[in-house]
Amino acid sequence: MKLLFNYLIFPGFLFSLFWGGLGWWVERKLTARFQYRVGPPWYQNFIDILKLFFKEQVIPKDSFKPLFIASPIISFSSVLLVILFITQALFLKESIFQADLLVVFYLLITPSLFTILGGFSSANPLASCGAAREVKLMLSYEFIFVTSLIVVLIKSKGNLSLEGIISLQKSFPFLGSISGFIAFILGLIWLQAKMGLVPFDVSEAEQEIMAGIYIEYGGPLLGFFKLTRALFYFILPLFLILLFWADNLGWHLIYKYLIIILLISVIKNTNPRLRADDIVKFFWFLLFPLGLLAIILAILGF
Repeated sequence: MKLLFNYLIFPGFLFSLFWGGLGWWVERKLTARFQYRVGPPWYQNFIDILKLFFKEQVIPKDSFKPLFIASPIISFSSVLLVILFITQALFLKESIFQADLLVVFYLLITPSLFTILGGFSSANPLASCGAAREVKLMLSYEFIFVTSLIVVLIKSKGNLSLEGIISLQKSFPFLGSISGFIAFILGLIWLQAKMGLVPFDVSEAEQEIMAGIYIEYGGPLLGFFKLTRALFYFILPLFLILLFWADNLGWHLIYKYLIIILLISVIKNTNPRLRADDIVKFFWFLLFPLGLLAIILAILGF
């Protein structure tokens, strides 16, 4: 019974969804204030997601139906597994399932990969355009995030355990070093791109390709994609905190989480959308050298 409670309620699915929905609302509220609007009520995200699951599901006639249907479900399921591992490391003293950093990184790639496959399988040219853009983005931001993870591995002396990474930061967080600070900034930009927020929202780009990858999705399948996004608002900031800022957890998680939400909101509302080729240049020719610099500094002990 305790195991079921941990996985379904706290710190499992329902707790993660509630926190992620509130985090998404805070980001939308901050965006509204930047634009001199009032913004939605706190429960708006939950209502929007719930409404989708009561709508009729329409499958495009020419789509590859098995992949079109499976993509949002697999994306959602992979994020649930990430939540299982990270919340155990952060909130529970006894972990039933053990996962290392590489497993979590692999699982976080899965939603992006199946979002791309879902777009291509819909047989819509605008969705295919969005999926092609997402491929370019994924090859850019995931590679840069690898440099951040290498810095973490160097500082943790090769410790891949999530619990071990947290314990090594109890006295001094990795964020407090020069290399750790650079890696954290790269991780923050990775988070921005991973969630498809401005200036890295070219795969959706409503004004250009009418929601891109998601254009043919509606009803419960779109609901699974929205659930995945809500859970991303919960788990990705916590993952950054776990990697670089895990000196004080407990209630300190809240203000650290809110700082990250504030930062991604500022980035979103102070930058224009970049073109796909400009994003690739930005990640490969500007951020990658910074990542290499962070790795070198970490090796030197800085």
